[in-house]
Amino acid sequence: MDTTPHTLQTLFAQLGLPGANEADIERFVAGHRPLAPDVTLADAPFWTPGQAQFLREEINEDAEWAEVVDQLNAMLRA
Repeated sequence: MDTTPHTLQTLFAQLGLPGANEADIERFVAGHRPLAPDVTLADAPFWTPGQAQFLREEINEDAEWAEVVDQLNAMLRA
């Protein structure tokens, strides 16, 4: 059982991205937004195939990471 707290920082670690602090996350979001309304988060061009698969599975299965993935999605569309 995964007992990792599900935060943006741990999501970035799960995805293999620098995101140990808020500035890293803000830099990533600023560099990739706005995400076009017709593009799903997992289909964004900046993900590797593995990252896209993880994001897609978490959302489709409403899995443990879904809430924080939704948070990232909202940030990229703001």
